[in-house]
Amino acid sequence: MVRLQKFLSEAGVASRREGEKLILAGRISVDGQVVRLLGTKIDPAKNEMALDGRPLKPLAKRFVALHKPPKFLCTRRDTHDRRTVFDLLPADWGHLFTIGRLDADSEGLILLTNDGEFCQKVAHPSHGLLKTYRVTLARRLDPEALKQLTSGLRDKGDFLKAKRARLLSANNTRSEAELVLAEGKNREVRRMFKALDLRVLRLQRVAVGPVKLGELPLGKWRLLNRAEVASCLKPSEKSPRTARRN
Repeated sequence: MVRLQKFLSEAGVASRREGEKLILAGRISVDGQVVRLLGTKIDPAKNEMALDGRPLKPLAKRFVALHKPPKFLCTRRDTHDRRTVFDLLPADWGHLFTIGRLDADSEGLILLTNDGEFCQKVAHPSHGLLKTYRVTLARRLDPEALKQLTSGLRDKGDFLKAKRARLLSANNTRSEAELVLAEGKNREVRRMFKALDLRVLRLQRVAVGPVKLGELPLGKWRLLNRAEVASCLKPSEKSPRTARRN
């Protein structure tokens, strides 16, 4: 048994909040009877649901990895008509939603799904799913700055800290580093380097937990395999928040 608004979301009709509005407006029926009560539970295998008389069926669950290019937004629609990651997906996949975001100037791995429970579990910091970033900087990253990334920095009231950080390459004018984060505060990687007075030239997310960007071309997508989906649902390393409670 599932809540009716959850079914509407998984059927690609609307978000749960918009689904509640459809229910209250009397536009949803179950077995031919209009339902206006929020929280109504149904069995998709036994009950017949309809929107304005049109039969509804649950959509197959999808789990997608996409290589987001720079300047694409992680939103369904943009008021300024800028390009979004949904422009890179099949037209009938508009019911998917992103698991977390990357800012417009960043690139790399974005996960999308239409499975609300999968999204909530994977996105929550307590699940401990680590995210790996590759960063190109405008000058050399010295050992002391590298150490500060893992010891932690203060920025606008937030404590920002990488779980791991390593230098991949460096010369006098440029360096490349890899950071692993347990939490995803807004623009966290960029803020950490700004606090160190280091300018980011390129920021790419290369992994979310067990899912790797790999050789996926820029702007392309692929479906996660069953092993990747199962691995994402397994608790990984403890987040800093969980660790502090122990």
